[in-house]
Amino acid sequence: MKNVMGLINLHESHDLLREITKNRPLAAIPFGGRYRLIDFVLSNFINSGITNVGILSAGNSRSLMDHIRSGKEWDLARKRDGLFILPSLQTDNVQGAFPKDLVDFFNNLDYIRSSRQRYVLLSGSRAVCNINYEAAFRFHQEKNADITILYKEYSDTDVRQMTGATLLETASDGRIVDMEICPVSARSNKLSLAMYLMERSLFVDLIDASVARGGTNLARDCFLKNLENLRIYGFPFQGYLAQINSVQDYFSHSMALLTPAVWQELFFSNGSIYTKVKDAAPAKYQQDAQVRSSLVANGSVIAGKVENSILFRGAKIHKDARITNSIIMQNGEVGPGAIIENVICDKDVKITAGKRLKGELNHPIVITKGTVI
Repeated sequence: MKNVMGLINLHESHDLLREITKNRPLAAIPFGGRYRLIDFVLSNFINSGITNVGILSAGNSRSLMDHIRSGKEWDLARKRDGLFILPSLQTDNVQGAFPKDLVDFFNNLDYIRSSRQRYVLLSGSRAVCNINYEAAFRFHQEKNADITILYKEYSDTDVRQMTGATLLETASDGRIVDMEICPVSARSNKLSLAMYLMERSLFVDLIDASVARGGTNLARDCFLKNLENLRIYGFPFQGYLAQINSVQDYFSHSMALLTPAVWQELFFSNGSIYTKVKDAAPAKYQQDAQVRSSLVANGSVIAGKVENSILFRGAKIHKDARITNSIIMQNGEVGPGAIIENVICDKDVKITAGKRLKGELNHPIVITKGTVI
């Protein structure tokens, strides 16, 4: 897929993730002990042979820029092509069902027009999966499609429980005949992954025409309004998918990583998932430590009891502390005798000695970044 350029659209609504995205964009949310959500789309691109990648920034992206740096970890620090940051000129552009991403694509048309690749593949960061796009690219060419949208088919019950979903309805040949963005009542069970494949020239024309008519949102103004005018097809993704739309989604999909089969498929099925390298000593388990069914990142020090939990880099669990069904992000600290269950502790959170915090599996407590309790 050397003839395909990748675009990562960070204009993603995160209204239901405010506790975690207060100081970072959705793409920078930590996941799986030492990764960020953007690691998956970057790794999928490079594993598929895409070496020209542009990131359309949005909102407060400082933490994200610090994470990706030059793109070296994803083999994108290149003299030709490589990684490009496309700046946003807006201050409030990611809220609500229709983020105002189209204007920023228009403001960066020079980069898109000057790229050497014939095709463009767009993706957001909330669809966490391990995918090689070559099958979707072949499908796009075989169908002679103008646009191909990747989707995941769920049971009707699962779709009804999803928030902020974009659903597709396809004909027998795979052509998309209807598209619903954030419907109140789901009428389809095919969830769009917000991954779009098309020719670069068509993408430029769609942006130019839509902005000229007052359009602001890519999915609504470029795709939904052109279902009858263009040959838009849906390509089904069959692998494991973690769709991060809410705090509950984040918590449940994080806990799913404790199942070895899920971990193996998400991180290794179609190539490795890469992330920013941080040199640190291996996790240290002190004499009284008890750890069961958990993910523990390097640099962690454990003297208490940890069960069914995820500890990020540098986490410290003191003696007699008990951690159950919880997530402790980078440099988090749980003091002696503290007990936490069904809790998400963001980066640099400190739980002092003897404190007790208990949430519910379907409603975890979120402790925001840097908080001391």
